[in-house]
Amino acid sequence: MEKIVAKLLIYGDMPEDSILMQLANVAKDLHKPEYDKEDLIARVYRQVKRLLELGTENAFDDNLWHNYLTYLLIMDENPFSLTCEKVGSKDGSVNHFATADFHAFKQLFEYDFREIEDKLGIDCFSCITSYKAIEKPELMYNTNVSEKVRDLSSRLESARSDQEFFNIVTDFYKRIGVGEFGLNKAFRIRELANGKIEFNPINNMDKVVLKDLVGYEIQKKKLIENTKAFVDGKKANNVLLFGDSGTGKSTSIKAIVNEYYGDGLRMIEIYKYQFRLLSQLIAQIKNRNYKFIIYMDDLSFEEDESDYKFLKAVIEGGVETKPDNILIYATSNRRHLIKETWKDRRDVEQDGDIHRSDTMEEKLSLANRFGVNIGYYKPSRQEYYSIVKELAKRNGIDMEESQLMLEADRWELNHGGLSGRCAQQFINHLSGK
Repeated sequence: MEKIVAKLLIYGDMPEDSILMQLANVAKDLHKPEYDKEDLIARVYRQVKRLLELGTENAFDDNLWHNYLTYLLIMDENPFSLTCEKVGSKDGSVNHFATADFHAFKQLFEYDFREIEDKLGIDCFSCITSYKAIEKPELMYNTNVSEKVRDLSSRLESARSDQEFFNIVTDFYKRIGVGEFGLNKAFRIRELANGKIEFNPINNMDKVVLKDLVGYEIQKKKLIENTKAFVDGKKANNVLLFGDSGTGKSTSIKAIVNEYYGDGLRMIEIYKYQFRLLSQLIAQIKNRNYKFIIYMDDLSFEEDESDYKFLKAVIEGGVETKPDNILIYATSNRRHLIKETWKDRRDVEQDGDIHRSDTMEEKLSLANRFGVNIGYYKPSRQEYYSIVKELAKRNGIDMEESQLMLEADRWELNHGGLSGRCAQQFINHLSGK
């Protein structure tokens, strides 16, 4: 194994503590004239445990060794894989080195662990190459990662030549992508000690789709039109969804990401205290072959907060143009995002017409930088009834209509008033009985 790993060039800069490098070192030490058998067994078991942990975390199955090697190929963001992500596999000298690396990976796929097992008197590799995963709820792992790795692993197992192996991997890079962005829909960010940003996948994102959101057809149509133009590479606008709480603003954005994930749409959720990282965030994603929505939930500012000025410059107006593959979608209970007070009108001047004060213009200009503004308002009582009836139907609740409406009225009186969220909570309550 150590000789195969030593031949890797493009994929050869894996961390020394990776499972593959550690097992290669075990194989190397095993070929020395003298070796400590117990030490090598302990080292093997540590790496097998890591394989089991990775397999459990991602619900890998059948052959954990193949799943692991496939996971390495998917996650390695190198110049070759990133180029394939953007333009596919093109003729070039780099293909010669990539093909050699894929030949090495094909050898690793076919590697016979019997020598290690026979010399050390162990059978763990026989077990992990014919592995049966424990069934568990989907919420316990990321199905996007699991399904894609297992599917690609199965296809690579059947590759009959180095060229076929090459074609399968590069096709995956072009269709799906490379690294965390290729496997996941949504992310949060974390600042590292070196000042860089780390993207943390959101593994249990709500699977809601737009048809699950009852009503608000005009609002959904506007959101779909803008997002469809965006993923198609056409001009699109930043979007502000504003209005009453519980009306489906956040749900609409989650649904739109689920709808267009297959078209390369990804979402990055960012909090207000992280706005100072926006420039760095944009710099790290602007050259990737995805469309990114930077999502800001429940966005609003108090009158003494000034972070909104930085956000204004990033959205539109700074020296650097915002990349075409990035839009900002925000939700807010406030139409103009920033708290406005009567004292903001004190410097209003009158000269034939009434002109808004500079303070007011400063505050209102942030909301104006969202090209699409979509209002979500509390439903009327009849609309509330319609939402309740539709949700009851979808959840198989069989109750006489007048009784259902009576119970719905009682529920909303004690749970925040008329809203889609209140209706959903009421149906959850009935379903749980």
